[in-house]
Amino acid sequence: MSKGIIGKKLGMTQVFASDGSAVGVTAIEVEPSVVLQVKTKDKDGYDAVQLGYGRVKQKNVTKPLQGHFNKANKGFFRFVREFPVHSETYEVGQEISSDIFAMGDYVDVVGTSKGKGFQGVMKRHGFGGGRATHGSMFHRAPGSIGASADPSRVFKGTKMGGHMGNVRKTVQNLKVWQVRSERNLLLLEGSVPGSRNSFLLIKKAKKKQRSS
Repeated sequence: MSKGIIGKKLGMTQVFASDGSAVGVTAIEVEPSVVLQVKTKDKDGYDAVQLGYGRVKQKNVTKPLQGHFNKANKGFFRFVREFPVHSETYEVGQEISSDIFAMGDYVDVVGTSKGKGFQGVMKRHGFGGGRATHGSMFHRAPGSIGASADPSRVFKGTKMGGHMGNVRKTVQNLKVWQVRSERNLLLLEGSVPGSRNSFLLIKKAKKKQRSS
């Protein structure tokens, strides 16, 4: 069964391992998500479960969505996301909490990275830049982006300055360091995309299995 849940990034901190070493972890608030719809291969063409997260007031929800949320009778939600699962294991209105994961599991986390605005090639692509000496006149410029005579154009994908960040990113194989169900918290080893209070999708890792 594929496992997944929606959470909110609270920030980073450190915890101490049994050998006394400090481990950097990300704290994620995982309030119970509500099953809004169970999709089946026979009816919808694929098996998935639709979850709602982040309760909002009724006045901030459109009428079509109000009718959809009322089927679960668990309130109204800001975020609705789907996770591929074996649908027979879920029911509409069921709550999914952080205890679907355990210490030692590995997860993939999907989030939206921090927006950096327009950035040059040194920050955006890690170019080395030119000399910093006085009079160089070539400090942070990108340099040549192509020949003039042939091919007489700039190839697609050429690394140049431009908008950086604010894109969907996935970080794979993060270890679940602790599950604090009483506080609806997950502590994941390492960093995840996004700023504080941004929303994340936490899924069972595709490439790495639970450590023994």
